[in-house]
Amino acid sequence: MLIPEETSTLGEAFFQAVALWPDQALISAPANDARNYLPQGQDYSYRDTGAQVRRLMQQYADAGWGCAHRIGLLLENRPEHFFHKLAMNALGACCVPINADYRARELAYLIDHAALDLVVVLSDRVAQLQEALALAARRPHVVVLEDFARAVPAALRPAAPDQVSAQTPASILYTSGTTGRPKGCVLSHRYELAAGHWYATRGGLASLRDAQERLYNPLPLFHVSASVLSFYAMMLTGNCQVQTDRFQPSRWWTEIRSSGATIVHYLGVVVQLLMAQPPTQQDREHAVRFGLGAGVEPQLHAMFEQRFGFPLLEIWGMTEMVRALVDNMAPRQVGTRTFGRAVPGVEVRVVDDQGRDLADGEAGEMLVRHSAQTPRKDFFSGYLDDEVATEAAWEGGWFHTGDIVTRHADGMLRFVERRKNIIRRSGENIAPAEIEALLQTHPLVRQVAVLAVKDELREEEVLACVALNGPAPADPASRLATAQALFDFCNSQLAYHKVPGWFWITDAIPATATQKIQKHSIFAPGTDPRELPGMVDLRARKKRATRS
Repeated sequence: MLIPEETSTLGEAFFQAVALWPDQALISAPANDARNYLPQGQDYSYRDTGAQVRRLMQQYADAGWGCAHRIGLLLENRPEHFFHKLAMNALGACCVPINADYRARELAYLIDHAALDLVVVLSDRVAQLQEALALAARRPHVVVLEDFARAVPAALRPAAPDQVSAQTPASILYTSGTTGRPKGCVLSHRYELAAGHWYATRGGLASLRDAQERLYNPLPLFHVSASVLSFYAMMLTGNCQVQTDRFQPSRWWTEIRSSGATIVHYLGVVVQLLMAQPPTQQDREHAVRFGLGAGVEPQLHAMFEQRFGFPLLEIWGMTEMVRALVDNMAPRQVGTRTFGRAVPGVEVRVVDDQGRDLADGEAGEMLVRHSAQTPRKDFFSGYLDDEVATEAAWEGGWFHTGDIVTRHADGMLRFVERRKNIIRRSGENIAPAEIEALLQTHPLVRQVAVLAVKDELREEEVLACVALNGPAPADPASRLATAQALFDFCNSQLAYHKVPGWFWITDAIPATATQKIQKHSIFAPGTDPRELPGMVDLRARKKRATRS
């Protein structure tokens, strides 16, 4: 294992790994005949990747790109994402991965908020980017990936003269907060290397063997799981990340078998969809040693392990701090939403709404820190250009996660729920305030409240409660037409996962004398909103929207 110094940069660690394991595979794209790139699949060795990165470094440097520049990557889950990120980080530039599902409005916000200097984009995503640039105030350079080798635009401002250091920003990852627009989490070189080293040293059932593992990750590269946690764990141990383009139940086992995967990453929805597939005699014909992820439904946990023959190790982590806690030591607490216990380097408190410590077994918010002496060590550097939000999250010297957990007498922590102002759908955090702000601009809408409702497949789904400027339609056909119009409005401006799958059209939404929406009063306690008369289910329309 390569153990990075606390002063190491990503470039230094990467080239050390290249020297240690030149012939081992670092990045793999599994075969997929339906894909428009590398249909037969391809492995890239550490030596191959090193050569690609050095070539890109030279091209970036010759064009003046380096420290203090921010470069957006709209490259989906292609291997080139890793090549470009490693190259720009080695020069001190900051990588800003872009969610390919963003609509123009969302992408324009990211371009302006992140103050992008350059965007590297796939040719078939250029029109999407140009639509966003028409709405953005900022005008970054744009270079198409396929043209990069022959025409890298020159930087408009010189790179900062500072040397790259462990605290230099390596990435800005956008995560939905509670106040509407996504926040940019600034991650340093040290953060990313510390996350990878943490994963590589968890031991127990999550032990990594040097130069023997192939980790299959179906998650997007704008998420911290694939772009940071798993990738740097693989790099520091001479192992390989198998990066598929996206999760599909029909391709999961084919790709895992063909790629020789020994580790898989998952979300709860992955487990549910795999369990829904008919059992076959090939269910255990694979080399997987363990799965690592979060959100498996308790009733499916043991059933999955028995059927497919490997443990699902539940973790807790977040973009702000992805040195994950994990239930990786026997005896495990399968089917309980347990994700491990506090350990040196990740200290935990469980507190009530007044910040008072709770007794074991009582549910409260989980607070975390590195230690009393260095509470913020190896955490994110802060929210981009939002010191107020950063300091609020660190109130009292502990990071407030917003997750409700219980701690038990043995120290084990169990996930209970997230605070109600965040919707968790298929692993995505969704801020209701962002959807409410958009719907409030529609001419039909007078009041709006966006809530989470339970979803058997995706954990939670988005419900929009809407009071119209006129009377609510009484007949089902008119109510459906109104809901569909609002759905299409949202779908035109929001990534599909944020678009409400349910609409409730009503005459009025409970509010205070100052017109503050009272979400807790909309539905009676114990009520399942999905079963109420007048509820419009547009989940099928949302599913179709994912293909458009």
